[in-house]
Amino acid sequence: MQSVPPFAELLANCRQSAVHLESRDVYGVANEDADYAAWLAGHRYDVDDRASWWNGFHDTVAEAVGRGVAVRRARVVSEPLSDYIRFEHAHTDQNIAAGEDVRWLPRRLAVDLLVPVNDFWLFDEQLIRVHHFAGTGAHVRDELEGRPDVVKRHAEAFEAVWDRAVPHGEFQV
Repeated sequence: MQSVPPFAELLANCRQSAVHLESRDVYGVANEDADYAAWLAGHRYDVDDRASWWNGFHDTVAEAVGRGVAVRRARVVSEPLSDYIRFEHAHTDQNIAAGEDVRWLPRRLAVDLLVPVNDFWLFDEQLIRVHHFAGTGAHVRDELEGRPDVVKRHAEAFEAVWDRAVPHGEFQV
């Protein structure tokens, strides 16, 4: 099985752009379980209190953005939104504080788009980190893809979603 470097390493080697396409309505990511449960119970972070939520992921993104890397994330979502997507929306100001630009695209507005079936990060339009998830949303594994034709199709798909998606500040939940 292929060895996949950690996200932080891939982003540290990135020079121009890193884009992330998310298309699931539910994720079962173990390191988010406590935050998700707290959010469901009514807890909300104060985005101005960075000490309460800032973590290594945010450091990694902020460092890349500080070097001039444009970091963009697009989320394709079903409506009505799942609780998990509402949770993600509530925490997106944290991504933005780290320097990401985030947009949302309801599936009803994407009918004519061809979107990859797996979530992915694309680094410098050269290397894709493909995420594989179980039906429950649990992360199964990642793989790297660098074939130019596959990279080109993923880049085009991301840009088509991005161009149509709604900026985070305008997306109503």
